[in-house]
Amino acid sequence: MNNIRNFCIIAHIDHGKSTLADRFLEVTGTVEKRKMRAQYLDQLELERERGITIKMAPVRMSYLLNHKSYILNLIDTPGHSDFSYEVSRGLAAVEGAILLVDATQGLQAQTLSNFNAARKIGLKIIGAVNKVDLEPPQLEETVRNLAALLEVPLSDIFRVSAKTGYGVERLLNAVIDRIPSPLEEPSDVFKALVFNSLYDDHKGVVSFVRVFSGKIASGNEIFLMASNTRSKLKEVGYFAPELKKGEMLNEGEIGYLATGIKDPDTLKIGDTIASDQVKPLPGYKEPKPVLFVSFYPEDNNEYENLKQALRRLRLNDPALTFEPDSNELLGRGFKCGFLGRLHFEITAERLEREFNLKTINSFPSVTYEVVEKNKTSIITSPEDFPNKPDAIKEPVAEVEILAPSKYLSAILGLKEKFRFQDIKTEIVGSLNVIKVIMPLADLMLDFDDNIKTLSAGFASFSYELKEMQPADVVKLEIIVAGQRVPGLSRIVPKKDIIREGRVMTEKLKKILPRQQISQTVQAIAGGQIIAREDIPALRKDVAGYLYGGDRTRKMKLWQKQKRGKKKMAAMTKIVIPPKAYLELLKKQ
Repeated sequence: MNNIRNFCIIAHIDHGKSTLADRFLEVTGTVEKRKMRAQYLDQLELERERGITIKMAPVRMSYLLNHKSYILNLIDTPGHSDFSYEVSRGLAAVEGAILLVDATQGLQAQTLSNFNAARKIGLKIIGAVNKVDLEPPQLEETVRNLAALLEVPLSDIFRVSAKTGYGVERLLNAVIDRIPSPLEEPSDVFKALVFNSLYDDHKGVVSFVRVFSGKIASGNEIFLMASNTRSKLKEVGYFAPELKKGEMLNEGEIGYLATGIKDPDTLKIGDTIASDQVKPLPGYKEPKPVLFVSFYPEDNNEYENLKQALRRLRLNDPALTFEPDSNELLGRGFKCGFLGRLHFEITAERLEREFNLKTINSFPSVTYEVVEKNKTSIITSPEDFPNKPDAIKEPVAEVEILAPSKYLSAILGLKEKFRFQDIKTEIVGSLNVIKVIMPLADLMLDFDDNIKTLSAGFASFSYELKEMQPADVVKLEIIVAGQRVPGLSRIVPKKDIIREGRVMTEKLKKILPRQQISQTVQAIAGGQIIAREDIPALRKDVAGYLYGGDRTRKMKLWQKQKRGKKKMAAMTKIVIPPKAYLELLKKQ
């Protein structure tokens, strides 16, 4: 195993991880030049459109150095905080990491978060500063800050340009020289950790594994320890970066196992796959969802298809949770848990693109602890929130914001809007570190957009959940054309209830399409109407073709139109377009 190196690239979002991975693929000849494209490892269409990595991407590269052949297993990881669980799983499968920093941006919140995660599990970390071809004035300062963070000499920080390829080969050589090869296990019993998986119609559940001991080949029997299930392997192989069939997977290698299992719930991320019953590997800490949204199929007959789609998505997104839910207007659906707003948006888009499912979703909500009549309950849906509870607690987060000093006052100006508490500031190099406690519900709205806008994109943040705190919040409900719209109910601070009610009714008036009937949009809190807007009906001039003559003929047509609209109003079912929810997410 001395010729194997397992490593990953970790960085803040948009610092150039995927571009650096592209250069590694070119240097090692893993992908032919004629087939090469930007962000080659980003396989999802959404990743390429948004320019961000959503799913970790493993690849095996062969490289010759000093007349010796090496196998380099690289895992490219996401940079957004919503996908930090993806990063943690990638870190557990390798021995080292490249910590990449954008020379124009410097150290960012996710840089520190990823560094701490890698250091905690004892990985060898190599520091590299990217985009040096731009020759930014703060380049030397970024190098010094990264060296101080890693506690290494300045000469140990690599200067690279993933765009031009400058310094990339030297960095790859350092991976071989500095990152240790996998430790040899004394046991010959096959044992592997599942760090990702996907579903294939022909191969069944395909698990992405890191082999810690023994070896395995196609046709061998495996044992899934978490589900106590045995299966015969259909195929083994590695990532090239597409799935490439091989003869065998050996100790220390990263590859895939086509299990042939057809039930997606049988395999768990973090499970140990072995040749027999053995002591399982440590696995992963289960992620806790912080944002909850209910999904309902537009066509009620698609319920089973939605269920199957969510099960398959959960195979390679274990942070996604779901349970059956039902609504008197929208029918049967699922209440889903997410790690953040972007995680929710990506999942909603994947359901539509990958599974051709059109869904209606509720307004996102966090978890509340509610006391009513001496009974304590956990509420994740605004629909279940009582109108007059005795006491309420909401989750809060400790948020750490990194920003250049000149943006400090602008960021602190968000104090009232996002309910900052316990504000602390300190200076690290040229950056201000602002630590605040704030409600998770506010953080899950467009806090990220506000921070980026006020700092011209230079500020970033990370957060950690804390214990629940007492909250002064109420339920806001929306009624459209006399029908309560369950998906638009939400929990808001009591002091903001009037403003939020007006904002929602005004936005809905602009967003909702006009119908053949007039629509009244009302916001209700505590049984009282606090805001109202009217959407006029589309009207056809039914008497336009009549010229002159007795007016009674026109009156008959108008009365007939009026009766038709009244009948239509009684039969109309109000449907809120999915895009309306994303628009309403934005905090005023």
